[in-house]
Amino acid sequence: MPSGRATSSDVAAAAGVSRSAVSFAFNNPQRISVATRERILAAAESLGYAPSTLGRMLQAGTTNSIGVLLPQRLARILENPYYARFLMGAGQVCDREGYTLLLTPPLQDSVLKAIPYAAVDGFIVCGLEADRGEVAELTRRGIPFVLIDSDRLEGAPSVEVDDRGGAREVTRYLLELGHRRLAVLSLDPGTGVPERGYRGPLARRLAGITDALTDFGLTMADVRMAEVPVTRSEGYRATRELMSGDQHPTAVLALSDVLAYGAVDALQELAIKVPETVSVTGFDDLEESSWFRPRLTTVRQPIVTKGRMAADFLISAIRGEAQHPHQTLGTSLIVRESTAKPA
Repeated sequence: MPSGRATSSDVAAAAGVSRSAVSFAFNNPQRISVATRERILAAAESLGYAPSTLGRMLQAGTTNSIGVLLPQRLARILENPYYARFLMGAGQVCDREGYTLLLTPPLQDSVLKAIPYAAVDGFIVCGLEADRGEVAELTRRGIPFVLIDSDRLEGAPSVEVDDRGGAREVTRYLLELGHRRLAVLSLDPGTGVPERGYRGPLARRLAGITDALTDFGLTMADVRMAEVPVTRSEGYRATRELMSGDQHPTAVLALSDVLAYGAVDALQELAIKVPETVSVTGFDDLEESSWFRPRLTTVRQPIVTKGRMAADFLISAIRGEAQHPHQTLGTSLIVRESTAKPA
């Protein structure tokens, strides 16, 4: 009896057949006789042999798995509770349809390099610009994909939220309270911004802020802005710096709830009362925001719904069903305890 894990060669030797016959027994039984197949299966059982499920799926041209192509390293992604909510929505669809979900972060700091190593039937592409090489590579390979939080691409299904409307609404709310010294904790746009300008959700959120400022006779030049990675510690660090001057802002407008949590951490450490002295707002309405203290005023986006819709669109594309059009989901302002009129 062979040592270690049994292989198809071991089964072939035990049954007195070729390796091709073993493959036929598991994948194309109609190509061999019933007696031969029964002899092969009996040999396989006695040896404890089982064919590779992944190999069989790849041979059939399907894996029953979808990938989530991520723009950052996995450790950084998992710091942001937004992705837990998004993956919850996508996972609900996978459970219903019998698919597994594979997280695909950059390989050696390259999202493009990660694509060939992911054994999936298609990708949910998160936060990547539509004209990047990764999208072109997926198109070249004929791999179905859905764009999330990107710019629109003709012929590709995509899902986003009304980032501009949400940012406009929360900025207007702060201005109507009487705030004029605003600080924005912006999402880190990455490299190449001077050449290409802001893109995707960040561009839309900044446009919404500009819309509201214009209505009150202000411009972005009147706003202090810090561009930071979306982590609580970076929100804390940036807010400490924003508060270092004599004319500190009376409101911090964070473009994610996670950054807002860090802002409140910094303000409380500096003995600056929220919202009595400085108001703080977020964007996302994560679950924690409703019990965070003070409870966070924020823009609610339907994160779980976005994840479900992304997975639904992708599985439809994989199955060759009618392509879904671009979909924009609405946002809403949720007013809680972290905002007040300026002192």
